[in-house]
Amino acid sequence: MLLSLTMIPLITGGLLDMGLEDLGYSFLTGKIEDLVKWARRSSVWPATFGLACCAIEMMALGAADFDISRFGMEVFRASPRQSDLMIVAGRVSQKMAPVLRQVYDQMMEPKWVISMGVCASTGGMFNNYAIVQGVDQVVPVDVYAPGCPPTPETLMHAILTLHEKIRTGEITRRKGTDSEKAGDTLAGWVEEVPNAVRVATPR
Repeated sequence: MLLSLTMIPLITGGLLDMGLEDLGYSFLTGKIEDLVKWARRSSVWPATFGLACCAIEMMALGAADFDISRFGMEVFRASPRQSDLMIVAGRVSQKMAPVLRQVYDQMMEPKWVISMGVCASTGGMFNNYAIVQGVDQVVPVDVYAPGCPPTPETLMHAILTLHEKIRTGEITRRKGTDSEKAGDTLAGWVEEVPNAVRVATPR
């Protein structure tokens, strides 16, 4: 479906026989899907969810040296209902996991998750009973950013990878749709097949 800014005046004014060279102003055509994807990736608002030392690097990304405001992401929201990106920066304890899931559930669709650092991705050096061995056991992860801690450049690369994933993805698909069709339902939620992008991983 094509979107045109001149469609309405052409139809309402009865000027369907007018050529493009007779128009006195510019117009734009394009697909609505591309417009929606552009708007989504240009206004991704992260939730404030810093758990450990990785949060310092996440704060540095929002400072003047790296300036993620050029991506429309300078607003770190304190309310999950106003954010659509969760950057899990740091280790997730067993006590924090239900809180993280609750914040994720309160975020509006569409929503995305970046696992920042090796502690959030795999538990890191904290291989014990108190730390969740990978945040993907709690919420579905879209992009993994490696490092201990990852530099702001690594997190920026993960954000740009997420932008590319939003640009090439579908706008109507919800997470878990394929699993629901297959009938693989769990007690409280539907676990999807991981479709995450691992940044800086050799292919």
